[in-house]
Amino acid sequence: MMRKVLITGAAGNIGSALAHKLSSSGKYRVTGVDNFLTGSAHKLPALSSSFHFIKADVNNFNDISSIMTAHQFDYVFHYAAVVGVQRTLDNPIKVLEDIQGIKNILDLSKNTGVKRVFYSSSSEVYGEPVEFPQNEATTPLNSRLPYAVVKNVGESFLRSYQKEYGLPYTIFRFFNTYGPRQSEDFVVAKFLKLALDNKPITLYGEGKQTRTFCFIEDNLETTWSCLENNHCVNDVMNLGNDNEISIKELAEKIISITNSKSTITHLPALAEGDMTRRKPDIAKMKAIINRPLTTLEEGIRLTIQQRMF
Repeated sequence: MMRKVLITGAAGNIGSALAHKLSSSGKYRVTGVDNFLTGSAHKLPALSSSFHFIKADVNNFNDISSIMTAHQFDYVFHYAAVVGVQRTLDNPIKVLEDIQGIKNILDLSKNTGVKRVFYSSSSEVYGEPVEFPQNEATTPLNSRLPYAVVKNVGESFLRSYQKEYGLPYTIFRFFNTYGPRQSEDFVVAKFLKLALDNKPITLYGEGKQTRTFCFIEDNLETTWSCLENNHCVNDVMNLGNDNEISIKELAEKIISITNSKSTITHLPALAEGDMTRRKPDIAKMKAIINRPLTTLEEGIRLTIQQRMF
């Protein structure tokens, strides 16, 4: 019997990729939910007996309660959120409203027999890091940004609902995850689009801030294993890559791979929200995926071949 899955934020980069993977597996009947604030309909799988889509806002209890009550899902992936550094800085109240969505999902999950809730947290919970690599056991709570606060609050809600009501959870702390469905709000897709159009690539500050970049298939394979094999139950896992690169080096690499005529220009550094360094400890992820992660060069080439941006 096919298991029923809800994916909120199903029209986003990671949510849509997950919807494709689960609905094409023959094992899951997937319902996708999105309000299209940041997602796009063209990223969704075609409607079929294994994929159904409903436009709805998880922050609106009436919207999501009718869906969850009617379908009685086995698993919920709560990936809906206001995302993108500039968007979250520009809309701090809208970001905080996502707390209501988290509460809605958890209340309805405990009341409708959901077996486990998977939650998309973020590397932002680490704030300005106090150690490298960033380990799941160390969350210093030193970030003032609403987006990071909401992700921390969400994690606390999941732990509390498990303790109070016995609702199982898995927390994924996503580090930069790129692929063919990523929107141009994010650095790899933005730089790729500019490079392919031979337009200047703009960096904030000198571009020395470092990040790691995880190809979407590595994220999906880990998620699939956690779902299928009951990994990371009532636990938290960094999902990312641990190969650190500066933003300037990323721009140079993309220009080289695409044989672009783009030049690199510089703007003043962002006043806030642009942490100097990111590098996750992915020991838990590596133990599950059990293969070498996709290199940045290979991931960029695959993204170009399959791109939807």
